Amino acid sequence: MTLRLGDVAPDFEQDSSIGQLKFHEWAGDSWVVLFSHPADFTPVCTTELGLTAKLKPEFDKRNVKAVALSVDAAESHKNWIKDIEETQNTVVGFPIIADVDKKVSVLYDMIHPEQSVTATVRSVFIIDPNKKIRLILTYPLSTGRNFDEILRVIDALQLTDGYTVATPGNWKDGDDVIIPLPVQDPEVIKQKYPKGYTAAKPYLRLTPQPNK
Repeated sequence: MTLRLGDVAPDFEQDSSIGQLKFHEWAGDSWVVLFSHPADFTPVCTTELGLTAKLKPEFDKRNVKAVALSVDAAESHKNWIKDIEETQNTVVGFPIIADVDKKVSVLYDMIHPEQSVTATVRSVFIIDPNKKIRLILTYPLSTGRNFDEILRVIDALQLTDGYTVATPGNWKDGDDVIIPLPVQDPEVIKQKYPKGYTAAKPYLRLTPQPNK
C-alpha cells in the first residue's frame, strides 16, 4: 500500500506497551507523530525514544500525541521502557506499538527490503486531527532522526492551517512567512493581512507582518 500526503492514515488495532491500542480512537482530536524503530534495545532507538519523552511538554503545547512502533512484543517494550528511563534520565509517557505480526508495518510501508526484510526503517508520519497524513519522512536504519525538525514542521503545518501563508526554507516559529503566489488581489491581501506586509527579496513576494 502506498500512502501519500493527504491520505487518511489507516486505522488499526494492535497490542502495545499500554495494552490494546485502537489507533484512531486513541488519537482522538490530537495531532499524532507515529514513528517506527528497527528493534527494541538498539542504541540509536533508545536515544530517539529518550528525546521524544523529554519533548512531551513541547508536544503537549501543540496538541500532539507521540506513538512509537517496533516489531518486538509488548513485554519487551515494557522492559525497554525501563532501560530508556534509566539510561536517558526521563519518563516515557507515550505508547510503543508491538507490531509482532508486522500488520501495521506493512500497512504503513515501514519495511524496506534493501534495508532489512524483518526490521522497520525509521519512518515518521505526522497526522492531523482529521486523521490526514501531513508529512512522511523515512530515515535509514543507521541514522537517528532530528526531532527539532519534527517540531518545526508541526509548527509550520499548524500555522499554515490557520492562516493563508507559506513558510520559507529553514523557517522557525516567529520568523517571517510568505504570502502564497495565488494571493494576488490587493484588497484580499489587505483583508487577510491587516497588520501589513513588506517586500521580501529575493523572493519578490510580499511577507505579512507576524501576528504575534
